[in-house]
Amino acid sequence: MKRLLDVHVNRFLLLAAGFGVVLLGGAMADPRRALAQERAPVAGGDETGEGDSLPIGEGGPGPFLRPFKARQGDLSEREMQIARQAWKYFETFTQEKTGLANAVGRFPSTTLWDTASYISGAVAAYELGIITKNDFDRRMYKLLGTFRNLKLFRGELPNKVYHTETGAMVNYANKPDEIGFSALDIGRFLVWMRILKHRYPYLGNSVDGVLLRWNYSNVIDEKGVLYGSRVGKDGETDYVQEGRLGYEEYAAKGFMLWGFKPAAARQAKPLATVQICKEHVPYDARDPRFYHTQNYVVTEGYILDGMELNWDLPSDMSSDETVHTDGWRAEFADRIYRVQECRYQTTGMMTARSEHNVQGGPFFVYDTIFSSGYAWNTLSPRGDYSPDYAAVSTKAAFGMWVLWDTHYTDILFEAVSDLYDEERGYYEGLLENGSGPIEVFTANNNGILLAALLYKAQGKILTPPREPGAEVWFTAMQDGDIRERRNLPDQPDWLAAQAQAAARDQAAAQAQAASAPDALQSSQQPMPGAASAASPPTAQPAQADPATVTASPAGAKNP
Repeated sequence: MKRLLDVHVNRFLLLAAGFGVVLLGGAMADPRRALAQERAPVAGGDETGEGDSLPIGEGGPGPFLRPFKARQGDLSEREMQIARQAWKYFETFTQEKTGLANAVGRFPSTTLWDTASYISGAVAAYELGIITKNDFDRRMYKLLGTFRNLKLFRGELPNKVYHTETGAMVNYANKPDEIGFSALDIGRFLVWMRILKHRYPYLGNSVDGVLLRWNYSNVIDEKGVLYGSRVGKDGETDYVQEGRLGYEEYAAKGFMLWGFKPAAARQAKPLATVQICKEHVPYDARDPRFYHTQNYVVTEGYILDGMELNWDLPSDMSSDETVHTDGWRAEFADRIYRVQECRYQTTGMMTARSEHNVQGGPFFVYDTIFSSGYAWNTLSPRGDYSPDYAAVSTKAAFGMWVLWDTHYTDILFEAVSDLYDEERGYYEGLLENGSGPIEVFTANNNGILLAALLYKAQGKILTPPREPGAEVWFTAMQDGDIRERRNLPDQPDWLAAQAQAAARDQAAAQAQAASAPDALQSSQQPMPGAASAASPPTAQPAQADPATVTASPAGAKNP
């Protein structure tokens, strides 16, 4: 076993000393920022700048009250039709034998990230009334049953890729192989396992049965750093730090929801900013030249956090949805939105940037707001500049539409809302160069689109637990040292408190139900002179303490 993070850190420290890099928020800033200042002209005429001081660390500056409102309420018939069309993807490309959905069209392969997107699509389809409970249950039991029996990478955690027809481990060419695990993919999967367990307690044992097979010893260390794995040239397993700003913190929340403590992965550092279109855009300051991992700035990680978790801390299940207790994440998300709106306002180019699949080589691009020292940079996985594949991402446009209720997101909605095939769901996006839609269909795109519509209808997708009591996840395998050897966590106090709150809510509901006959009889015998029975009291949302909320007026400059 080899951990490569320390090697890279030491090399970075050595070279950084030669560069004379400065510290930002207690972490080394990216030495290539000086190069970026010379080479990266940005929309609106501004040059890449040095950036500003930003909130860093667990919870950042505390709760944040956004100047934007989300788009919420009952779905219109048009929006329901959009949801039905997106669900067509999963009707067409889910494998009956395994319950796995293809990640990309007819190609029978998937990842944990794409499987989480399938689960999000299924939850949305059920909650919106597109499929029945019978269909939903059948799909989830089949999927969870397959995952319960999947072969794991070297007995540890799920392989990065699986064949959807057989459930076998494969490489990216879909050939039998084991190639490692992804901490980011596992983190997203853990978010949706917790959503399933909270919303549908009857699936809890199946969910726990899947996750208890895994060995978490090498995916997270004692400092809370997340690691992925790969097979080295010598055939040994290499464990390499995984995740960059935007995705890393989102994945960390997935681990936190199951009691892990990814403290390092939760922190927004090392951090730098770049001024694009007068907006200070945050990006990860770890230098790709030393770490061999790019720090793409895209929309997806931020909108997933907003729709699924409301930009809240995992421990928060009760605050008003207009207040975001993971404050710096919400504030960064607003910056990611504003810079894209600004590009449209100053250049006329509709912008909703994320990574996406494309037809033909390179098959996939990172369509970034900022990367490799350049604004609005579109790169292949090999790092080749690929501007012809820049696009309005469908999933990013829908995520922005529900999370930012603005005129600009209405324009994005109109651009992509009818880009679908009647049997295959929604296209990946609309090319910026005028060549039309990207005629590729994916589980991630359609699953996130459905989640966006569920968010509009119901708000924060992760609900409080609906059933109190102990969890097998925390009580299993207490005899012996299995839990310790697999790095299984103890139940944190905040998860126990959520279970207690669920018990209180259940008891109150049962008491209310028991008193209903008496209330009904009373309502049928009004007091003399009463015109009608009094309306039941309306529950008021919890109010945040103004002293602990960071407010930002609409249109204000960032600190």
